[in-house]
Amino acid sequence: MTVYVAEEFTPEEADILRRYFTNLDGPVFALVNLPEVVKGALFARYSRSPKSLRRLFLDEFVNELDITGDASIDATVGLRRAEELYDRVFFEYGDDSVAQLGGVHLACEQASNLLTKVLEWGRLMSYLEQSTRYIAYDARIGGRYRFYRPPEVLMSSLGTRYVGDMDRLFDTYAELVPQLQEFFREQFPKQDGDSDFIYRQAIRAKAFDALRGILPAASLSNVGIYGTGQAYEMLLLRMRAHALPEARDYADLMLTELRKVIPSFLKRVDLDDRGVAWSRYLETTRNRMEDLAQRLFPAEVAAEHVPAVQLLDHDPDAEIKLVTAMLSPYTRLPERQIERRVREMSVEERVAVIRTYTGHRGNRRHKPGRAFERPSYRFEILADYGAFRDLQRHRMLTIEWQQLTPRHGYARPQAVDLAGAADAFDAAMARSAALYDALAERFPAEASYAVSLAYNVRFTMQLNAREAMHLIELRSTPQGHPAYRLVAQEMHRLLAEEAGHRAIAEAMSFVDHSAEPELERLDAERRAEARRNRA
Repeated sequence: MTVYVAEEFTPEEADILRRYFTNLDGPVFALVNLPEVVKGALFARYSRSPKSLRRLFLDEFVNELDITGDASIDATVGLRRAEELYDRVFFEYGDDSVAQLGGVHLACEQASNLLTKVLEWGRLMSYLEQSTRYIAYDARIGGRYRFYRPPEVLMSSLGTRYVGDMDRLFDTYAELVPQLQEFFREQFPKQDGDSDFIYRQAIRAKAFDALRGILPAASLSNVGIYGTGQAYEMLLLRMRAHALPEARDYADLMLTELRKVIPSFLKRVDLDDRGVAWSRYLETTRNRMEDLAQRLFPAEVAAEHVPAVQLLDHDPDAEIKLVTAMLSPYTRLPERQIERRVREMSVEERVAVIRTYTGHRGNRRHKPGRAFERPSYRFEILADYGAFRDLQRHRMLTIEWQQLTPRHGYARPQAVDLAGAADAFDAAMARSAALYDALAERFPAEASYAVSLAYNVRFTMQLNAREAMHLIELRSTPQGHPAYRLVAQEMHRLLAEEAGHRAIAEAMSFVDHSAEPELERLDAERRAEARRNRA
């Protein structure tokens, strides 16, 4: 594990924190003895703050809470009776459903962008990750830039180069941020009625968006997680089998903290005949698949040129089956009988059913029913890792990705060209690729730390029409990042034109196909300021 830069707290601050956090000096800790609404609000604020969770709690939440009666609370006290109960039901009798009833808010700090994707793999968990749009990555912690330093690399002959090249990438980012901010101020002058605050926030977000591609995948992030004991058990089993040493080390930190809160749920994780055997199975299977794939597709096999967004698979009868699923709950008939009647309908009649079922949606949060889960689609996407980070966090789909490398090229935002920063951006990309090549042979898993977020990664998404509606409408909104907006817009076009599912595409009435707005976050900042003024 890399050196963790611990925070310092005054004795008075430590006395308060000790009541609500399971430790005060480690990167992983659990929240206890707080109302659920406070935990949720704290994590929501966490995703847009440069502060650690403990500092955020002290600075912005403590004064809003009545903690006078909590002086005797200790985060590690009071677990014995609960542990005895769960030991009998969960561990002795193997009733896994019991482990779905106990949840933990866990803060995971100073995790690399590779590790955050591992942390956010499980479907039955909730996550909030620090945003590259709101955080300036030229700020240092402990006097150092915010990137992960793998011990095995640092102890090798490549250690000095690794740190030096990473520092240069962050130097370039830091040098270009003010240049891009000045460029955007010239392009988009402040409008009458906009406060200095919201204008400054929108300009900062635009500059950070344009330059986030320079940041390497080693860049550190904070992730807030809420999950059940069962979900954490599965996450830890996968992490303990992962090829990335950082993931395995972090799993040990998480297990230590989780056992302070839900110890019985996690007893199986490191038992030889339970969790250890399970993790060994996952690791063995992964290693064998890697060997087999390398034999079938050697490194010298070149990738064919394909569109950046492809619709790989869909059902030609999807809309017929969708209409059938829509009508089924409102009849007493077998579904095959309903489907025969639907096939006899005209296109106009089927469209009428879909429109009636969808109803008048007042906004994108008005989701039609689960009949939309009947059709499914499989997309293959080649997009920059920054866009992938945002799309990967969608839970109700199947997403799998290939290793992050520089082999698929990178995306350079047009604004970087117009601001006269293309040469500096390209030099950073070249440095990133050269460091990857230097690491790849000796450190194949760790080499991806060197790859900047502007480089493309190939991934697949398999999802039903209901989740497609949620993802495409959300990720095409004008305040979204241009990289994933283009992906969402193309998915919608393919669904309508290539699959021919125009009625389904029509139901996605809040997809935005407009061009890139001038300042993506300006309208959102205006609405936020209006809410603050009303409060």
